[in-house]
Amino acid sequence: MHAYAANVYTSVVEELMKGKQRKFIAVEQEFFRLWWDAVATDRHKQQVHQLLQEGRLEFVIGGQVMHDEAVTLIDDQILQLTEGHGFLYETFGIRPQFSWHVDPFGASATTPTLFALAGFNAHLISRIDYDLKADMQKNKKLQFVWQGSPSLSESQEIFTHVMDQYSYCTPSQIPFSNRSGFYWNGIAVFPDPPKDGVYPNMSLPVTDTNIHLYAQTMVANIKERAAWFRTGDVLWPWGCDKQFFNASVQYSNMDLLLDYINEHSDQFGVTVQYATVGDYFQAVYNRSLAWEIRDSQDFLPYSTEPFQAWTGFYTSRSILKGIARRASSLLFAGESFFTQYVRKHTASSICKCQALKQLQSLRWAVSEVQHHDGITGTESPKVKDMYMDNLMYGMLNVKKLMASIIFDMNNAEKNGEVYSYIYNKDSGKLGTTDVDQYVIVYNPLAWNITTFVMVSISHSSVSVYDELGHSVPAQIQSSAESYFTYDLYILVAISGLSYRKYNIKPSLGKQSAFIGRSVKYKQKDISRACQQSQRLLPVVNNCYQVMFDQDTNLMHSITERETNQTVQLTQEFLEYHVNGDVKKGPISDNYLFAPNASAVPVSKAVGLEVVSGNLVTEIRQYFYSNVTAQEYIYVVYTRMYTVPEGYDGKLLCHRIEQEYSTGPLELNREAILRTSTNLNTRQLLYTDSNGYQIQKRPFKAYVNNTVARNYYPMVQTAYIEDDSARLVLLAERAHGVSSQGNGQVEVMLHRRLWNNLEWDLNYNLTLNDSSVVRPVFWLILGTKSVTSTLYQTSGLALEHRPVVMFGALSGDKPKLTRQLQLNSVHSLPVTVPPNLHLQTLSIPGWKYSSNHTEQIHSVHMGKQKQADADFSRVLLRIRHLYEVGEDPVLSQPVIVNLKSLLKGLGSVMLVEERSLTGFYNNTEISENCIVTVHPREIRTFFVYFQDQ
Repeated sequence: MHAYAANVYTSVVEELMKGKQRKFIAVEQEFFRLWWDAVATDRHKQQVHQLLQEGRLEFVIGGQVMHDEAVTLIDDQILQLTEGHGFLYETFGIRPQFSWHVDPFGASATTPTLFALAGFNAHLISRIDYDLKADMQKNKKLQFVWQGSPSLSESQEIFTHVMDQYSYCTPSQIPFSNRSGFYWNGIAVFPDPPKDGVYPNMSLPVTDTNIHLYAQTMVANIKERAAWFRTGDVLWPWGCDKQFFNASVQYSNMDLLLDYINEHSDQFGVTVQYATVGDYFQAVYNRSLAWEIRDSQDFLPYSTEPFQAWTGFYTSRSILKGIARRASSLLFAGESFFTQYVRKHTASSICKCQALKQLQSLRWAVSEVQHHDGITGTESPKVKDMYMDNLMYGMLNVKKLMASIIFDMNNAEKNGEVYSYIYNKDSGKLGTTDVDQYVIVYNPLAWNITTFVMVSISHSSVSVYDELGHSVPAQIQSSAESYFTYDLYILVAISGLSYRKYNIKPSLGKQSAFIGRSVKYKQKDISRACQQSQRLLPVVNNCYQVMFDQDTNLMHSITERETNQTVQLTQEFLEYHVNGDVKKGPISDNYLFAPNASAVPVSKAVGLEVVSGNLVTEIRQYFYSNVTAQEYIYVVYTRMYTVPEGYDGKLLCHRIEQEYSTGPLELNREAILRTSTNLNTRQLLYTDSNGYQIQKRPFKAYVNNTVARNYYPMVQTAYIEDDSARLVLLAERAHGVSSQGNGQVEVMLHRRLWNNLEWDLNYNLTLNDSSVVRPVFWLILGTKSVTSTLYQTSGLALEHRPVVMFGALSGDKPKLTRQLQLNSVHSLPVTVPPNLHLQTLSIPGWKYSSNHTEQIHSVHMGKQKQADADFSRVLLRIRHLYEVGEDPVLSQPVIVNLKSLLKGLGSVMLVEERSLTGFYNNTEISENCIVTVHPREIRTFFVYFQDQ
């Protein structure tokens, strides 16, 4: 901001005012909003309004950031887009119509659907495989109509432009100078601008002596590009990363050059003008050509050269990826919790404006980390720390808000002790025995859930009770992580968007919690294991029987009990060794994955401990580099759950939960977990696209770099299958995933790298990440028909696990218990069918009018500045989870009565259907508020309730 971005907006706005012909496009709102709020003068603001009206300044995309397309979740893409669009519409009454996704590393098929739903007219991308781009360029196929969703197809298609080989930067080589061309302001210097104003690599100023040479160079490049497109209109991007911080010198030189070319257009055969993206797409549209249709195939992975596969970033900085998703999930819970509170408690002691600020801090943090150099892990450690700090600050704010809402709703004594417990889950364990401990568990999903929550406690004998004093099934066992604590698993059954309170009481005599008993097995040397062995140890619940080989302590097979089908299944950790010296060959870094050879097994010995009880069985496998090693290098905790009679345990029973501990790695190692089965998959892998749809990933053989080029992003789901069975992996953060052999799926868990590439060293992008990562996966095994009914809801159940808050109560306990019982157990839950997902329930607080004419008038009159946040408008999104034809029942359209869905929040007065980010009015919903949601649709509504 200090070294570069603020100067861009200040100098560009001032320079645009000096020439009616000048234009500029701006993309990311984060820097613009910081400039608008803290740097821009009143005069600047007035000029921005004028330039937008004249179409000489154009906002494209308009989200907080230009989000990554490979490792982001669609919910977070929508959030960051909505966050930026809300600001733009509220402040200027404008609605971006075009994308400019020039820098994400590969292009997802979810993105065209996302932008079509947002009301965009065209989409622009750049980074796709070098060999594919060359072929498309040669055949004039860089422009097409993209139907990114198989189910929505032409109803949500978008015209798409792929930039040619020069990408989004001006070609910098000019034949008459050894400096770059067309970058008259040079290159930005960090952290402080140079005091003399002289920047590195400033292009030669345009003079009478060189203007013809400049013109020849520019025209030659324009004509080269024209040959790759079907129309005579050429988009010639002027600029690059960190440009236009001195717009005066930029425009004054380019003005001369454009005038000269146009004055000699007969000689050059071209005319040139300043343009926005909108101007370009309008010119192409005016040609009235028919365009080729592209289906739901994406442009991932992305390679720039034979040995430069950009597939490493799918896993880089796994901790940041995990925290970003945890923050997103907490925000999702906090939004619906606050919305219900505002609707049900009009007279409250909580300041709503302050509460909105707490939510906004996390909205901002989750939005900004979606940047294509954010959640990707392709930033320097300093910038990564900033993302982490902002996420942790926002999460703390939302935890505080949720805690204060619970106390306000239950009139509890607001003493400091209670507060300190309730929102700071990360500060430690429940411990003291002289007061009642309790946990409050909120279900953020709009389905009834039955699951386990785990809390750490300091004593081994407890009973657990619900609000009515009934005993609750629970299991206590020694912790794998600490000798001084115990893991308490509590079985919770909670309605949609509701919370329950559970009391944990130390048992002096009889206790209600089951005890998990531990059996430790002898460490085994897996390099000497007998292949013919049949000494198998079974671990069983109602859905699966998992066998462990007692000669290796490794998993051997899983039997799905309903069909009695057995799949041989083993898991092992391996590491790819990579080169760090550019003189010796290709390197891996934050972005790239370039393995030296096949992955190498890392463990020769495995220890095994099984902790079994009536509800939970936990298998702890410890992987050692050899038989004599004292310290293990990897751990797998596998958990299987048994659900008592009277509970709906379908999802819980059908998941095998695994948590891995990986790291610190040695330098230049990339750690994977490879799962090998006897399924005849023909090396065909399926992965999700941004948690929205599934992409088919056939294995492709390349001349070079085949391993790395067959890695794909897994944001939430990956699976392999044959005719008889499917194995699904669900994740709570993004990973790289691949199938390098028949029946195999491997997931990259962690990377630690160092290299001596000058560019990487200059920007501190060597990824010397010495952390320990703890990713969680859920495995589901079964027939295609069974798994297709489970994996969507299970994926969301993993993403949005219940929010657990802790407290210790003193004072008037019976009164609190009665209040809690009335507020949570007897409140009306919000519940949707299992093929729908309530994707958003929030109070955005926007001040804009949903009537476009009124909003434009309000902006022009300057009324927006004085308005208060609007707490009456509720933003609702509903998503259909299935594709057309995916499941005979769940793929059907669903009729939803919005009035009855939301009756627990009050009486619905008016519903408006909106575009995805809210600023286009789609239709007025009929009086009865009934909508039909078709496969893969995301429907967005503004809901207004009658005042209580």
